[in-house]
Amino acid sequence: MVNLYTHQSENVRRTFLLMGGFFALLITLGWIFGQALENPATLYVAVVLALVMNVVGYWHSDKIALALSRAKSVTREEQTELYRAVENLSITAGLPTPKVYVISASQINAFATGRDKEHAAVAVTTGALERLSKVELEGVLAHELAHVGNRDILVSTVVVVLAGIIALISDFFIRAMWSGGGRRREGDGRIFLILGIVAAIAAPIAASLIRLAISRQREYLADASGAMLTRYPEGLASALEKIAADGEPMPHAHTGTAHLFISNPFKGGGKMLTKLFMTHPPVEERIQRLRGGV
Repeated sequence: MVNLYTHQSENVRRTFLLMGGFFALLITLGWIFGQALENPATLYVAVVLALVMNVVGYWHSDKIALALSRAKSVTREEQTELYRAVENLSITAGLPTPKVYVISASQINAFATGRDKEHAAVAVTTGALERLSKVELEGVLAHELAHVGNRDILVSTVVVVLAGIIALISDFFIRAMWSGGGRRREGDGRIFLILGIVAAIAAPIAASLIRLAISRQREYLADASGAMLTRYPEGLASALEKIAADGEPMPHAHTGTAHLFISNPFKGGGKMLTKLFMTHPPVEERIQRLRGGV
């Protein structure tokens, strides 16, 4: 029977596979860029960065995600009803109560982060607190706690940092090439220079595709598991309807953390790459499944 912990071990394995994939990609990039720039030290730098960022990604990516979202920790006295809802749902799920954060944003949204259930945090926007009913907010919180129970957040938060380092090292190569590192090359050097340029363009795309290895099924599973917690699927379905109709912007939204939220924080046009690399299944399909339409 599917429950909050059905896919826990699978997600742990997926995390280390993702970390290994990022590590291999960084090593490959370091070697190609080192050959292209005739500087073997580039490979060693890539190895050190891969090791350091894997450690940082595992231990501190939750803090980075919260900081990027400008989420602020709140006390029980400041958000009594929110704390009470999180505590009650955590008890039902058999989870330790996570830390609670609030994001000052009028958009209705929320996310969970942390490497495990003992180090988890749930962040909700002020828009969600102000515009969702009690049962709708509980549905959203249950969805996020389901991510904690399934250890989806371990997978999600690790890639926040690791995907960024791929873009960083690619940008470093492009800058080094334009500053003179790619001049007067012949023979194999020219071939590696071309390979380096192609890799610098393709690597961030590959990193995004690895990030999308966090299956959209995780959202469907969290919806279903969250509905099991509240025993009232309509609460989350109604919240998702409000989220789908919400046109409010999300300040400080980042493509690197968009996949953490219950719904894509980017609204409207102007985010073509975000639409191309969707991290969430369509809200309409999620609502339909919650209401038994699929």
